[in-house]
Amino acid sequence: MKAKYLVSGASGHLGRSVLHHLLHTSGVAAGDVIAASRKPEQLAELAAQGVQVRRVDFDDAASMQSAFADAEKVLIISTDSLDRPGHRLVQHRAAIAAAEKAGVQHLLYTSMPEPANSPLLFAPDHEGTEAAIEASTVPAWTILRNNWYFENVMMSAGPALASGHWYSAAGDGKVAHIARDDIGQAIAAALVAAGGEKKVYTLTGASSYAHRDMAALISAAAGKEITVVDVPVEGLVQGMVGAGLPEPVARVYASIDTMIGHGGLSRITNDFKTLTGREPQRFEAWIESQAPALKSMIA
Repeated sequence: MKAKYLVSGASGHLGRSVLHHLLHTSGVAAGDVIAASRKPEQLAELAAQGVQVRRVDFDDAASMQSAFADAEKVLIISTDSLDRPGHRLVQHRAAIAAAEKAGVQHLLYTSMPEPANSPLLFAPDHEGTEAAIEASTVPAWTILRNNWYFENVMMSAGPALASGHWYSAAGDGKVAHIARDDIGQAIAAALVAAGGEKKVYTLTGASSYAHRDMAALISAAAGKEITVVDVPVEGLVQGMVGAGLPEPVARVYASIDTMIGHGGLSRITNDFKTLTGREPQRFEAWIESQAPALKSMIA
């Protein structure tokens, strides 16, 4: 059956958000949507709504050819393969090649802000994928450079609330982060927008925050003070290794602080409003909504 839109990574948090907004915010008919995942068995509720559910694995060319065969627009949600350097770029290039072969008319991709010359260790995956899309024969494409999600802050909030200390190598660098569900709505809007263009959108929140700003807001919501402790990047790496993370993974996470310190996530744009017609959710309001979860993290 011919379908207008295919969403890869459909069983993940972002994929589910995109699908929700396609169906319920943008009003797309379920039969016009393909939800594609390595774990199609997890998408039974979408199938029950009339969404086409297909298996797709970016390490399996045959699965991509089958999944993409009759889709007009394909969203590639960047994979979570961070433990094998360069593997994610191989996967994305394979997906782009499959989209070309299948005759996809419009390709969309979830990237990151300012991937070129970034100190973030997985930025080359995004830079290389963007380059492959721009060089492809797909008639139209949209690159969505997503800033960090509000939800990512919870990874730091837990240890910080437990110990009372947030160890940071970001200095006074700021993050213009945005709610994951807002990203999902913006991507859905980009999917249903008129085709034919070749555009880059950078999706950010309305304000930017340093780690000290975030810590103060979390402290107020949780009722426990967090002190930000400045450390060198190597100290951050060794602290994560001591907590049980493999060193290569710790270095990837520590490079996020380096990027923040260099200003790589601080730029604020109006692209979210351009796509959705509304302002993004404010970080302060989101933190307040997370107060029960934050309080549960206190040791």
